[in-house]
Amino acid sequence: MKIICIGRNYVDHAKELGNTVPTEPIFFLKPDTAILPKRNPLYYPEFTNDLHYEIELVVKICKLGKHIQEKFAHTYYNEIGLGIDFTARDVQKACKEKGHPWEKAKAFDGSAVLSNSFISKSEFEDVKDIDFSLTKNGETAQIGNSSDMIFNVDQLICYVSKYMTLKIGDLIFTGTPKGVGPVQIHDKLEGFIGDQKMLAVNIK
Repeated sequence: MKIICIGRNYVDHAKELGNTVPTEPIFFLKPDTAILPKRNPLYYPEFTNDLHYEIELVVKICKLGKHIQEKFAHTYYNEIGLGIDFTARDVQKACKEKGHPWEKAKAFDGSAVLSNSFISKSEFEDVKDIDFSLTKNGETAQIGNSSDMIFNVDQLICYVSKYMTLKIGDLIFTGTPKGVGPVQIHDKLEGFIGDQKMLAVNIK
């Protein structure tokens, strides 16, 4: 199982970080060791002083595929969940300035928080119109809707599958809306799809 993360897939988020809006999907990988075990807190990593949350819709691949045509991409996932892509922003910035890869800022242990469950795609009226949000200590931090994606899920599946085979159980983090920001020890983050709470994580 691999975790495929899409970067800069919401215009306002790209702009808030001072990045250009992409003309094709940007993606990177996290290893399976990045998944935070369920009900575990995230211990603030010692190698960063600027740990950021990024709430994202997550799709789970349900069948093997390579070079998937966009018109068939909807058949390659049947569940949607929620996740947090944690980022050591200071580490990422230093890597970018040196022209180095920045996996160590994105792919460290515990950097991928997943919802406790996934929702069948059939339960959504329109997968291109899904509300989701993140609260920090009970206050709204991020609000997003899948309609605001630059590249929708089918386009992402088509694009990524040009470069690597998608396997059953692979996860695609589909990008984060604006509002990313830092966490501190003792913070509590909670993620929602609509009004349904999907995840909660404490920072220790």
